[in-house]
Amino acid sequence: MKRHINIIGAGIAGLSAGCYLQMNGYETQIFELHNLPGGLCTAWKRKDYTFDGCLHWLVGSSPRDKFYQLWNELIDMEKLKFVDHEYYIKVEDKTGKSMTVFCDVDRMETEMLEKAPEDRVVIEEFVTGVRKLMNFRLPIEKAPEIYNLLDFIKMMVSMLPYMGEMKKWVGISATEFAGRCRNELLRKTFLYMFWPTMNVLFLVLTLVWMNKKSAGYPIGGSLNFAKLIEKKYLALGGKINYKSRVMRVIVENGTAKGLVLQNRQTYPADIVISAADGHDTIFNMLDGKYLNGKIESYYQDYEVFPSYIQVSLGIAKALEDLPHMVVFPLQTPLYIDDTITYDDINIRVFNFDPTMAPEGKTVVTSMLSTANYKHWRHLKKQQPEIYKAEKKRIADAIVEALDKKYGGIKDHVEAVDVSTPSTVIRYTNNWQGSFEGWVWTPKIGFSKMKKELPGLNNFYMIGQWVEPGGGVPPALMSGRGVAQIICKRDHKRFKVLSAV
Repeated sequence: MKRHINIIGAGIAGLSAGCYLQMNGYETQIFELHNLPGGLCTAWKRKDYTFDGCLHWLVGSSPRDKFYQLWNELIDMEKLKFVDHEYYIKVEDKTGKSMTVFCDVDRMETEMLEKAPEDRVVIEEFVTGVRKLMNFRLPIEKAPEIYNLLDFIKMMVSMLPYMGEMKKWVGISATEFAGRCRNELLRKTFLYMFWPTMNVLFLVLTLVWMNKKSAGYPIGGSLNFAKLIEKKYLALGGKINYKSRVMRVIVENGTAKGLVLQNRQTYPADIVISAADGHDTIFNMLDGKYLNGKIESYYQDYEVFPSYIQVSLGIAKALEDLPHMVVFPLQTPLYIDDTITYDDINIRVFNFDPTMAPEGKTVVTSMLSTANYKHWRHLKKQQPEIYKAEKKRIADAIVEALDKKYGGIKDHVEAVDVSTPSTVIRYTNNWQGSFEGWVWTPKIGFSKMKKELPGLNNFYMIGQWVEPGGGVPPALMSGRGVAQIICKRDHKRFKVLSAV
C-alpha cells in the first residue's frame, strides 16, 4: 500500500516535493489557501495586462548549469524561451550620472573603473571575487541530510578551491561593502543590486550566473512558470486542493497524522510536509509545542525580508528605449508610511516580454519595501477608504515620477494595480508579509536550518523558511531534498522521471 503524504502549500517548494514524491511511488495531495499555484511566484491580470510579482531571473536557464538539469526533471526546459539581459541594473544619481552593472564581468569592470576610478581597489576586489567563483558548481544533486562519509568527502574536495573566497564574501554585507566606496554612485549601486543587509556572496554568485548566461528571464513570467510545474504534478497523479487553508496539524503521540482545514474537514496522512509560512506552521498549526532554543532564536533574532508595495502599470506605449531595470532619484521624496520615505525608486520595464501586454503596450512595475505591514493591514480592515486613497496616492506619485523622467507616460496609463503588505498576507499568509523569508545575512553565514522539528515524527518543513535567502532554486532543492530524505528512510532508491 502506498504511503500517503499531505503537503501544505502549492508554492514552488510544495509543488516540487509533490512531483518527486509522486515519481517515487507516494500518494500525495497539496492543500493551498489561494486558488492558484506558485505562492509568491505569481502574476495577475488587470484588463489586457499581466502584472508579474516575482521572477527577475531563473538560475539554471543554461543547459550547462546543474540547475537546468533539475528544472528539466519537472518541466521541458527546451520549450521555455529565456532572455539574457545585457545588464543587470542601471543606477542613476541626482546629477544625471549613471552606473550600469553589465552581466559580462569584463564590461562591468570597465564601466565601474571608468565611472569610479577612485575606487579601483574596491572594484578589482569585487570583480576578482566574481572571476574566482566562475567555475564553482553548487553540490545540488543530493540533500545534505542523506550524505554518507563518501558524499561528504567528495563535497569538501569540490568546494575546497572556493571556500576561502566564499567565506570572505559571506561574512560581508552589501551595506558594509558599499561603505568602503568613496564614489557615491558606486556606493549607491552596490546597495541597489539586491538587498542592503544581504551578504555579498549572493551578489557575487548572481553575477557569476549572469555572466555565464545561466540566469535568464523566462518569457511568460512567474505564474506561467509555476503552472508548468503544477501541470507536471497533476500529470504524475497528484491532487491539489485550492482554497483549502490548513489550520492545524494533527499530532498523536509525537507523530504527525494529518491535517485539519479551516472548514474543519480532516485529512489523515502518514507524513505531513509544510511548504507554508514557517511562523504559522510552528506557532499556530503546531501550537508552538515543537521548539528548541535554536528555532526560537530564528524568529526572535534573524532578519526577515520586509513586505512591500508593488505599483503595476499598464501603459499604452511600447517604451522600447527605456532600460528594463533602473533606479533613479525622485524630484520629490515619496512618503510610504511612518517607517519609510523614498528618495529613489526602482522601476522594472517589461519591454522584453511580449506576453505581458498587447502589442505596442508595456507593463511597468515598482516595488517599494516597507516593514510596516501592521499599518497596511489596519487600513485594509479598519479604514478601507483611507487604504484605497493611500494606494492611489502612491500610484499617482509613481506615474508622476515616470512622466517627469521620460515624458508621455501619464496620458497613456490604461491599468493601475497596487499590491500592499495586506495583499501579500491575504494571498500567501507569509509572516509579516515578507517577500522571501529570511535574509541571507553574514550572521546566518553557511549555517543550515533543519527540515524537522524536535519531538515530532513524520513531519518536515521545506521552502523559504528553512532556506535563507529565498528564491525559486532553493525552493526546488528543498522540495527535491525532502523527497530524497523520505525515500532513504523508507529504504527506497530515489528516482526521477524526466519531464522530457
